[in-house]
Amino acid sequence: MTNLTAKDLDVLVHVLTGEEMACKKARIYANTLIDAALAGEMEAIAAQHEQRFTALCAILGGKK
Repeated sequence: MTNLTAKDLDVLVHVLTGEEMACKKARIYANTLIDAALAGEMEAIAAQHEQRFTALCAILGGKK
């Protein structure tokens, strides 16, 4: 893994925050929607945000 600069870390933290918030919002929407199909779509979107969040955490943790 290449060394990350302070700017790289700053950008990663910013993107991590966005992914975390998007995941939380999508889960809230999934739990409040009455239409089961829409709720399922929102849960799938939340899972995608969670996967990206986990991948970014792995970069910060030095696992990639």
